Amino acid sequence: MDVHTAQDVTPDGTFSGYASLFEVPDLGGDIIQRGAFAASLGRRGAGRVRMLWQHDAAQPLGQWLDIREDARGLRVRGKLNLAVQRARELQALMAQKAVDGLSIGFHAVRASRDGRSGLRRLLHVDLWEISLVTFPMQPAARVMDTRGDRTLEQGLLASIRRMSGALQGAASG
Repeated sequence: MDVHTAQDVTPDGTFSGYASLFEVPDLGGDIIQRGAFAASLGRRGAGRVRMLWQHDAAQPLGQWLDIREDARGLRVRGKLNLAVQRARELQALMAQKAVDGLSIGFHAVRASRDGRSGLRRLLHVDLWEISLVTFPMQPAARVMDTRGDRTLEQGLLASIRRMSGALQGAASG
């Protein structure tokens, strides 16, 4: 079991993770295709994509330092603004892993729907914001590293183990 303590969170509020995973259906039936964010990120860059709490535009939390597509998905690195009370609260909650979800706010520019499965494949999206959330639409979209000494892959495996354990507990209870 992966145990996290308050020292896991960097004192300056920096963290990283995956805001979206490619080719993995979310709970709403959307699948993001590799390359779907490229045009938006090229136009906007990380600095103009907002960091919010629960997709609420009235609750900005900090700034995204780096947003990029890699082979797995949309990898992000951000920094909470610790002058903001909600950001300080979230830093403490992230240290406990009480909050570790990430979720994207976007406009679908180009998409197609699979007639058999009903899934919507997002081919080109305009990324507006990435939020810290309690329950992400894509369950594996998570904050993976708040310390900087773990790889994102190790963090992803730890998240999968936590989700598997929770599912097994729910199934047996």
